[in-house]
Amino acid sequence: MDETLEEGNELAHPFRGRLFDTLSGLKRPVATDELAKLLDRHPNGIRQHLEVLSDAGYLVRNKERRGRGRPRDLWSIDPDAMPGGARPTAYVELSRWLGRVLDEGTKEPGEVEARSRQIGRELASGGGNDLDPERHFHDTLAAMGFQPSRKRLTSKGVTYCLNNCPYRDVVRERQELICSLHRGITGGLLEKIDPSSSLSAFTPKDPDKAGCTIKIDGPLAA
Repeated sequence: MDETLEEGNELAHPFRGRLFDTLSGLKRPVATDELAKLLDRHPNGIRQHLEVLSDAGYLVRNKERRGRGRPRDLWSIDPDAMPGGARPTAYVELSRWLGRVLDEGTKEPGEVEARSRQIGRELASGGGNDLDPERHFHDTLAAMGFQPSRKRLTSKGVTYCLNNCPYRDVVRERQELICSLHRGITGGLLEKIDPSSSLSAFTPKDPDKAGCTIKIDGPLAA
């Protein structure tokens, strides 16, 4: 039986916390049925938990139309989600990614960027071909903890503002290295999600104030 929790403690529920962590790890929009299979729950039961997290501002629900029949729900991390009441961090993932590229003998920022593209391609590989490319890219950034917002969207390109730096404590010490890693991952995401678009600008900012910008030119914005 589901236990009642006071408002603001939605993630304190063990299963909802696990559900949120699963979506964060997948880093893409996920259908109710897929989550039910991953977590060995009935879709109707898991949907109730998803709706609670959505109402609390942790998740976003979008509809995906697939020809005939009812559209299915796709769930992703809300870009403005603040689990535990604080801006999200991602130091475990950062440590793993850095260890991976540095173990390969990479030292210079340019080499870090080049090698980390493979990480970005892997992050995007689970999204499938039926996802809208722009939403897939945006929702992956959100799942990584960057709290992205579309600063400008035109027929030729889209600019994202990253309102949170999930690596801020490490960036203070090694900004060039960490931002090179992030730029490479971003390029890899784009190569997998929409290879016909290009990363035309990547502008780092103060990690404590955030506000880094990413500009993509090409069909992704369409």
